[in-house]
Amino acid sequence: MRNIPTLNDVHQQFAEYFDIPALKPYAYLLSKKGSEGHICLHLDKIKEEQENLPESYQKIDTSNSILETIPVVGTQGNDKQPFVIYQNRLYLQRYFRYETEFLQRIKQFLVTEQAVLPERMALLQSQQPLISKLFGATTTTNDDNDPADWQLAAAITGVLNNFTIITGGPGTGKTTTVAKILAILFATDPALKVALAAPTGKAAARMAESLRNTTIEVDAATTEKFRLLQPATIHRLLKPINGSPYFRHNKDNPLNYDVVIVDECSMIDVALFAKLMIAIHPNTRLILLGDKDQLASVEAGSLFGDLCQAQEKLNLFTAARRQFINSFIGDEYRHIPASQNADSRHPLFQHLVELRRSHRFTGNTGIGKFSKAVIANNVPVIHSFFPPSADEQVVIDPTASVKLFEDFIAGYETFITEKDIPTALKLLNNQRVLTAVREGPQGLYAVNKQIEKFLHDKRLIQANTEFYQNRPVILTRNYYEHGLFNGDTGIIRADENGVLMAWFEDSTGALKAVLPGYLTQAETAFAMTIHKSQGSEFGEVLVLLPDTTDVPILTRELLYTAVSRAKQKVYVQGTPEVILMAAERFVERASGIASRFREVDAHAN
Repeated sequence: MRNIPTLNDVHQQFAEYFDIPALKPYAYLLSKKGSEGHICLHLDKIKEEQENLPESYQKIDTSNSILETIPVVGTQGNDKQPFVIYQNRLYLQRYFRYETEFLQRIKQFLVTEQAVLPERMALLQSQQPLISKLFGATTTTNDDNDPADWQLAAAITGVLNNFTIITGGPGTGKTTTVAKILAILFATDPALKVALAAPTGKAAARMAESLRNTTIEVDAATTEKFRLLQPATIHRLLKPINGSPYFRHNKDNPLNYDVVIVDECSMIDVALFAKLMIAIHPNTRLILLGDKDQLASVEAGSLFGDLCQAQEKLNLFTAARRQFINSFIGDEYRHIPASQNADSRHPLFQHLVELRRSHRFTGNTGIGKFSKAVIANNVPVIHSFFPPSADEQVVIDPTASVKLFEDFIAGYETFITEKDIPTALKLLNNQRVLTAVREGPQGLYAVNKQIEKFLHDKRLIQANTEFYQNRPVILTRNYYEHGLFNGDTGIIRADENGVLMAWFEDSTGALKAVLPGYLTQAETAFAMTIHKSQGSEFGEVLVLLPDTTDVPILTRELLYTAVSRAKQKVYVQGTPEVILMAAERFVERASGIASRFREVDAHAN
């Protein structure tokens, strides 16, 4: 048995497992890229990666042709070797398989929907009065640079297709659009079986809550169907097999639903996405929702973003499809313009709609303007928010003022002093401190300790035990036995017998109490990481940025996600240099999605 040296560098440890000198630099870089969220290694960029190699690997030949001579590297994509070369990208076999299964299932959706498109178009025409009612008068605003009714376009697309992607920023009405799609589908088939899912229990519950509380005009029967919808995490929907990475629902045992709707798709990694896709029958309607500009998954892959960027331009339709959509839009001002006409063979053509009008923010002021500037790295607009400029919704504090910090966290008193637990849980979500990192002075752990000390000194809490009265907690794993999930937040409160319990709201809004000792993986949640905040909304947010630009995790996607968690006001404690660096740096994860779609397009031609 070969002796493998013990190394501090985990990527080199992986590379040394293969006693093939020519493979080692590639194995090293592929492992490193995987840890950074990439699915594969671009071989045409290998020279740029040389400096990231250990010194002992830098003299090894990295001319790509040598890979094809190595026995453990497959070239056809259907081999059993641990590595695969495809389209000048190097993959680990399992990631290549995930990406392939993901793409193949999309193609199957596209094939199966073709046979039913005429029938579905007739179905939509029969529902013209309902559609007119659902998409009646829509107010336009002075900042309407794009007045087209993209919500209606997305709804028509979702009813026609078996595979639909709806993307949009905060407040653009993704869930409202889904409610309208379901209202149309329930009107044609009252027995429709619908599944709602998201990567976290909180995001799934929030989608179900939004559907139950929708303000769209629907009949009592549809309202009741919305009320009965049961949200689930993707894991719970697929039913995990204990002690196994596999699920009970898979290609051979697909989910028994007519419609599957998945929210917060930007958070789904490649492995889970592939397993979800193959568990959905191609005859099922699948609707994926998310914000393409938000953070990608913590694990490898950014498939939702890859799908949204696979075409050069979004919201394109054939002239015939555009006219069909416009036949449902009474106000000509809201029609899809002729500039959106196209004739494309791209597989995702007419399957992806971006909602462009925020009903929460305008694009000309405040949070909407700042978040758009961050994601576009619009330096002059970002500069316009720096002091001494003032904005009612966005406050930039480059001095990290202790007074601002303490004034903000003093607001936690409202939930602490509220006796009614359901009301206290709602008040907790009125504000949140968000951190970019976990360690360091501006990190999660230090900030939570600061807040606890401040509130302790104010005699609002007694933070002298692990689970103390009024401690807010966030779960960091799923607790299926209690119906609680990773990302759920609650508070510690004594019950009527004086026993400290962890209180949460379930997916229906009902209270759920669990003994804290059962929740072994929970963190204090006065402050939470920006990553953990995805899928959540708060009235006001305080964002704490590191005091140095040398933090790779600090990107425009991270800052955009943090800022857009706030509904009314956001405070950003960070220097102009750090904010500008974050807006300049963006997440770019290697995958083969876009090029493999182009390959399908080329074959179609």
